[in-house]
Amino acid sequence: MSERITPETAMNRLSALKDQRWVTMFQRGVLELEFYAPRGSDPQQPHTRDEIYFVLTGAATFVTGEQRWRVVPGEVIHMPAGQPHRFEEISDGFSTWAIFVPNPKT
Repeated sequence: MSERITPETAMNRLSALKDQRWVTMFQRGVLELEFYAPRGSDPQQPHTRDEIYFVLTGAATFVTGEQRWRVVPGEVIHMPAGQPHRFEEISDGFSTWAIFVPNPKT
């Protein structure tokens, strides 16, 4: 069974959830797709699975350890499970897909 998921559909679902920064759009087995749109701050904690971000709109500074870099639409970021990270200096309208997959070491 195929399914079409668009950023507009994701934003509409997220907008319906008061004070929520993310919404799960698809989950099948160990694969999970979230739409993530932090506003103001990004309080996330390290995850138990590897995470891949696909930046959709806006811009932000991505921080992990001592590394900091500005991310814009079209960029892809991979974070291994357990690695602390967050977005800072988040522009209005910033959004990203976040795909979670098992860490191959677990």
